[in-house]
Amino acid sequence: MRPTSLLLQPLPSWVKKPIKKALPDSVVEWMIDFRTLTYKYRRAHGVFPRLIRPRSFNEKVIHRILFDRRDVLTQITDKAAVRSYVESRLGPQVLPRLYCLTSRPEDIQLEELPDRFVVKPTHGSGWVQVVTDRSTLDRRALIETCNGWLGQSYYEEERVWFYKNIEPRIMVEEFIDDGSGAAPNDYKLFVFDGAVEFIQVDAGRFIHHRRRLYTPAWEKLDVLLKFDDIIGELPPPRHLAEMLAAAEALGQGMDFVRADFYDTPARLYFGELTMGPGGGMQRFSPKEFDYSLGGRWKLPARWR
Repeated sequence: MRPTSLLLQPLPSWVKKPIKKALPDSVVEWMIDFRTLTYKYRRAHGVFPRLIRPRSFNEKVIHRILFDRRDVLTQITDKAAVRSYVESRLGPQVLPRLYCLTSRPEDIQLEELPDRFVVKPTHGSGWVQVVTDRSTLDRRALIETCNGWLGQSYYEEERVWFYKNIEPRIMVEEFIDDGSGAAPNDYKLFVFDGAVEFIQVDAGRFIHHRRRLYTPAWEKLDVLLKFDDIIGELPPPRHLAEMLAAAEALGQGMDFVRADFYDTPARLYFGELTMGPGGGMQRFSPKEFDYSLGGRWKLPARWR
């Protein structure tokens, strides 16, 4: 039995209760994280993750979530705090305009906003409302949605540590218009030790979500990741070279980060930085790509 398997064995209640009383809350919390994530991983991948000398990309994501406690991971994950990180490395011109940042959704001055904008919380992932016509917006429903986000803990729901200490707030940002009239393609660059290894493109995220993977030279990879392939040819983004340079600047000094961007005819926009894509639960097809990608992620020396 692998050492980590011992922690996965169910314990009777007469054992668990005194253990919880004897251990600090932080240790009990970590044990809950460990058990939750390892069992979620098994449901997603069919096996428990290898956490001692992890090999695959997804195993290394789980390893980071459980063992890496650098403060910068929380800053980068916080959708408001990351803006200062990006500005310090790229300048302010790449950031979407921030119209409002508040812990009180009732204070959002909708009448002062443009017709199109994006609303999202600082402390979650996948929580977003895109407003394409302010005149048809139900203000009460929006406030209710925002308060619902503020009342949830993404950390407690997903057990991803980076989100634990983020102050819950609501952001209202500029809608990025690439000329299509819909949400623009999302370009997600996987950066290892300051070098982009591949690009994930997400299209039709709010309608018919599809995905494709490319090399930095814009050569299509014969790999699928959760969603079906994009239909037809997809030309490279107009600002691909600038995008690659920006992602590598943001990834300098980090063993791994995913840098997301939007491309428009006029300019490049920053989207977000992600420290644990998919929480380690998304399956590559073929699965060998998971291990190939994991080989490019060099963990800090103390964990190799």
